[in-house]
Amino acid sequence: MSEITASSGATSTSRKPPANRQAMIDRFVVLAIVVALGAWIIPDINWRLVDRYWDRYLEGILVTFQLVFLSVGVGALLSLPVALARLSERRWANLLARGYITFFRGTPLLAQLFLVYYGAGQFNESLQSVGLWWFFREPFYVAILTFTLNTGAYQAEIMRGAIQSLPRGQVEAAEALGMTRWPTFFKVVLPQAYVVALRPLGNELILMIKGSAIASIVTVLDLMGVTSLAYARSFNFQAFFWAALLYLIAVEVVRRLWDRLEIRLTRHLALAR
Repeated sequence: MSEITASSGATSTSRKPPANRQAMIDRFVVLAIVVALGAWIIPDINWRLVDRYWDRYLEGILVTFQLVFLSVGVGALLSLPVALARLSERRWANLLARGYITFFRGTPLLAQLFLVYYGAGQFNESLQSVGLWWFFREPFYVAILTFTLNTGAYQAEIMRGAIQSLPRGQVEAAEALGMTRWPTFFKVVLPQAYVVALRPLGNELILMIKGSAIASIVTVLDLMGVTSLAYARSFNFQAFFWAALLYLIAVEVVRRLWDRLEIRLTRHLALAR
């Protein structure tokens, strides 16, 4: 009877395609889609449009990267104290952090950008009196500020979940060794929390790359801003095709680099299995 069970289990297992075969099928499907799109678009490509605006596209993608990496980097610095306030037993700190996170996660990024950009213009005299109008009159700086506040809220929730997911025994072991609260947090809790948060933080970075396109609405000449300019002058829809292609390449490069970073930082977990 055990032989029959074993053989039936082997049969059911063999029916499932191996992981490498499934990956090969997925790559073939993606390649087929790319080839089909290329066969449809390439014969009608307006190479004069490419030659005329390619330099501007490259400048635009650089501005996009500046927007994204500055806002995500500063947002990461902002997220940790907000996450700690969210976990704090002090009611006022918890309420402030909860209100900030609720607002920036519950409202559209476009509405936030308009609120800061056009709202600052209503207080230009007050901002001039305190010496801040030079910052709020520049669309690029306003976009960075808005994106920072938005991604900071999302990263704070990611870090809060990562910290709460760690076993309580980690802190208890550190306390048993005589470590105080903050050394325990920075040397024991925080490094493990960042390992847990790696994947959602990577997703947040990719979402910000795609979401940064709305900066063009307030006249920032990022990739989408340059694309809108190219379309307004040429009335050729291919301007948006090249923008989509560059966004796709940027996201794919960041995704692969983040995967390598995650493998590098979690290699000790693979050895422990």
